[in-house]
Amino acid sequence: MPETSASRPASTILLLRDSAAAKELEVFMMVRHHQIEFNSGALVFPGGSVDAGDQEIVKRSDVYSGGEGLSESDRGFRIAAIRETFEESGILLARSKDSGTPIDAKRAGEIADAHRIALNEHKISFLSILADNGLQLALDTLVPYAHWITPEGMPKRFDTWFFLAAAPPDQLGAHDGRESTDSIWVSPREAVEGGESGRFKLPFPTTRNLIRLAKQSSVSAALEHARGLSVVTVMPVMTKTETGRQLRIPREAGYDGEVFEVGAVG
Repeated sequence: MPETSASRPASTILLLRDSAAAKELEVFMMVRHHQIEFNSGALVFPGGSVDAGDQEIVKRSDVYSGGEGLSESDRGFRIAAIRETFEESGILLARSKDSGTPIDAKRAGEIADAHRIALNEHKISFLSILADNGLQLALDTLVPYAHWITPEGMPKRFDTWFFLAAAPPDQLGAHDGRESTDSIWVSPREAVEGGESGRFKLPFPTTRNLIRLAKQSSVSAALEHARGLSVVTVMPVMTKTETGRQLRIPREAGYDGEVFEVGAVG
């Protein structure tokens, strides 16, 4: 029996905004670069692995707020989620250390213009950006939504927390051109329909979370629903069938089913 590879801690944010025109909420998503090894070409939420720099920030309570009552591990997941989202979209969930007020779109844009490329190229640390600009990450703006672990037997495995967050006003986001090649604000309904039609390539966990999110009519409703959730860890059990692959997940996780027929597994 092949040895099971360890899963890497990771996190992702479903950034939400209300759409007055469509009268439904929208979520920020990006198309991963075709040369990226994991989920290349897929439409995904911004996110990535928890790294050593995130753990360094965990120990610096002066550069984040809203972490009271959270374990170091939980804080690490939230810090990584905000950092990765900033790296990949330019959207920054942070407050002024002096005033405690959320930074506005103009200030977020200035910080992204000054530091985002260097951060992506590992020429500056996220901790330095926060400290030098008098910022605190707004950990309490993230609401836990889901917890997925890549099935055993896959060569690359992640232990991923999904968070919901209301997008800061007027922070529109833009892909980085490196790990992602396009970005859109899209309703969960449209994204799921795009996955079914072939317009989008959607990983299985992304599809299930979009379907669940599509049941909510607004950002406030989605956040209220998420706060009431008891998050059940999902590690799909994968089996091969005559038509492709079958994934079994816990029914109590709240994804309207237990057994799903799929093609390739992302």
